[in-house]
Amino acid sequence: MPLLVPCVPAPHELLPWLERMHAARHYSNFGPLVCELEATFATQFQVAGAQVTTVANATLGLELVLQALDLPAGSRILLPSFTFVATATAVLRAGHVPVLADVDADSWMLTPDIASAAHASMPVAAVVPVATFGMPHDMQAWQQFEAQTGLPVVIDAAAAYGSQWLHNGEGTLVFSLHTTKSMPAIEGGLVVSSRPGLTTKVRQLSNFGINLEPTAGVPVGTLAGAGTNAKMSEYHAAVGLASLQQWERHAQDRKALQADLMQFLNQCSGHNLQWQGDGTGGPLKAPTLLCPRLPSAHIRSQLEQICAQEKITVRRWYQPLLEHMPALHSRCLALPTPVAHQLADTLLGLPFFLGMTAAQRERVGNAVARVQWSRPAGRLTACVAHPVPLAA
Repeated sequence: MPLLVPCVPAPHELLPWLERMHAARHYSNFGPLVCELEATFATQFQVAGAQVTTVANATLGLELVLQALDLPAGSRILLPSFTFVATATAVLRAGHVPVLADVDADSWMLTPDIASAAHASMPVAAVVPVATFGMPHDMQAWQQFEAQTGLPVVIDAAAAYGSQWLHNGEGTLVFSLHTTKSMPAIEGGLVVSSRPGLTTKVRQLSNFGINLEPTAGVPVGTLAGAGTNAKMSEYHAAVGLASLQQWERHAQDRKALQADLMQFLNQCSGHNLQWQGDGTGGPLKAPTLLCPRLPSAHIRSQLEQICAQEKITVRRWYQPLLEHMPALHSRCLALPTPVAHQLADTLLGLPFFLGMTAAQRERVGNAVARVQWSRPAGRLTACVAHPVPLAA
């Protein structure tokens, strides 16, 4: 049983966009489909078109945003210890030093309060909070943090498309349009920023750093900065445009499936599972993962063994912690992270994908019900009879 199953538009749904692309004979280099996709995003985020740009993927988006901030080489950048490795590698590839901080015990995210305390103990040049598992941040709170500290904040919102907004605040957001996300373009990323000139510079850096603006201070075609090739292709924009047409329906299905599975697995575990709490930025609108917290590392190991026996794929998301990654250990600075360590010992990703059948869900429920939840014998009951209805 798989952990994730990508949900991307079918070939016939892509055909109109591919025909437009072929008729235009424009396949890359900011073609008409890319521009249309960016214009749609700008409308959604209620920002000017110049405040949005696509990139080849979110990791390069983070890297180029950090480069575009023009921080001194080797600057210390604060980020959560509990995150995907790409958050840290983007900092390293931009020429800076990751400083790893703890996360909130309820939302599992780096908050302005945690960042303020971390900055007081180890001054940093910028902060990269993560929308953990897609949970959105309160952008007005981070805007206030920026105003108080003068530190730029870049939200790694990789999994948070549709949930994370500026909400009349200011800030910089970097989204992933990867095939496993709720708004897939197969590969791709999106940068949205209210910081003047930031996305324009990211766009330039994504095209090798070549100046394409006639009104700039250097001739068109001149290298204005050392960039890379991080442009989104027209093929990926076609998938993105087709995905947009079905996004709202799929988001509702994801939310309903998550609610059903959480209720069902709570019953199967005797209500021994804990779930990520909503952050101050609002609820998660389009979940892509199902990741409960188990009571202990021992119980998690039990569930992993049971799932292995039943051929159910599970995953320890964001683990090991960044400071425990051999390739990162000597290149990061780590602050105390007790909450992140507790999460790393007890979280487990379970199967979650659109099209999940009732039989597949019951397999997961049976596995959860087999765990010894440290309760008196006889109180554990199977949860396969009369299950909570699966969302259509």
